Amino acid sequence: MDVSSAMEKMSVKQSAGGAAVCLVCEESCSGFQPHSWRKACIACGCSTVDHTPGSDVEDDQRMGRLLTDSSCSHLTAKVKGGGGLRTYKRNRMIVTNPVVSRKDPTFNTTTYDWAPAGLNQTLAMQYMELIPERKRPVSGTDGALERRRQLFCQLPVYDQDPMKCQSLANEEEITSMLLFVKHYKQEVLGVGEVALPGEGGALREAAIQRRAKEAKDRSNIDKKDHNHSSTNCSSTAAAGSTNGTNDSNVTEYRCTGCKGEVARDVPAVYAERAGYHSALWHPTCFVCSECGQELVDLVYFWSNQKLLCGRHYCQTVWPRCSGCDELIFCKSFHKAKDGRTWHHHHYCCWKCGQNLDTPCQH
Repeated sequence: MDVSSAMEKMSVKQSAGGAAVCLVCEESCSGFQPHSWRKACIACGCSTVDHTPGSDVEDDQRMGRLLTDSSCSHLTAKVKGGGGLRTYKRNRMIVTNPVVSRKDPTFNTTTYDWAPAGLNQTLAMQYMELIPERKRPVSGTDGALERRRQLFCQLPVYDQDPMKCQSLANEEEITSMLLFVKHYKQEVLGVGEVALPGEGGALREAAIQRRAKEAKDRSNIDKKDHNHSSTNCSSTAAAGSTNGTNDSNVTEYRCTGCKGEVARDVPAVYAERAGYHSALWHPTCFVCSECGQELVDLVYFWSNQKLLCGRHYCQTVWPRCSGCDELIFCKSFHKAKDGRTWHHHHYCCWKCGQNLDTPCQH
């Protein structure tokens, strides 16, 4: 996306995305009515996250935009007739178990809204059983609802798409955001991979082959970039080969998070940007080092040898407005004594607009 197209689309008013009832207020909320600039509902005052408007299709499109042009673009697919847009190839898992009874056999079917990609069902179920039952993303349960809430909270769309930002005031700020997003997609963003301890070498080789194929595909599209693409492929392969040695020589595996032992027959989570040799996590330890939440769909940001969710990584680079919740790309902003930051025009009561330094009835 270039600056001019972002400016043009930002001038179009964004839709509400559906009048979803608040999950906190429930019946007392008449339906999601967005505030003009806060990420909140004017009907009840609760956060947009508490309403989780939208649909699975919209969630997959947002995730597709995030992963496009990153090392995880293989987890996306082109939208048919979408003009180059990509959507998230979210892995859903359906488990069918027979119910033994005296009558004709019946079956219980469990659908998971998300499951780790690239696994057989046995290993995927082993992974799910390691997750607390209340957090398993089974369709129609609180666990599935919590997954959607985490998508909104950990990966705010306005941290990646200038079209979803209302606070960007000029081309300079848009350019700053576009460059920031491009950087973290290329250098920081990743999606965890689930495998048994000792299989890091196989994951590493698969990643090298994937990069080589992507480089070849790019060179076929534009022959002028052939030499550049080949160089990228070679450097990636070299980096992968130095991340570790033969995993069969390892006698004991330790979780990078809790430092506890990881059993050889129990699935663990690997992060490519952390290296495949010595870094692996228990599924419940693959969390943001800042907020402690499990990383939704295993999407992580690797910075300073730490796992972070998207929200908290972005906040380490740019300040976040306590009013509108968007990142602040302007040079001048308000900073309070407690460290919180605001756009100058958002340092006010959200109901009457009175400056927060002046008491108001709200």
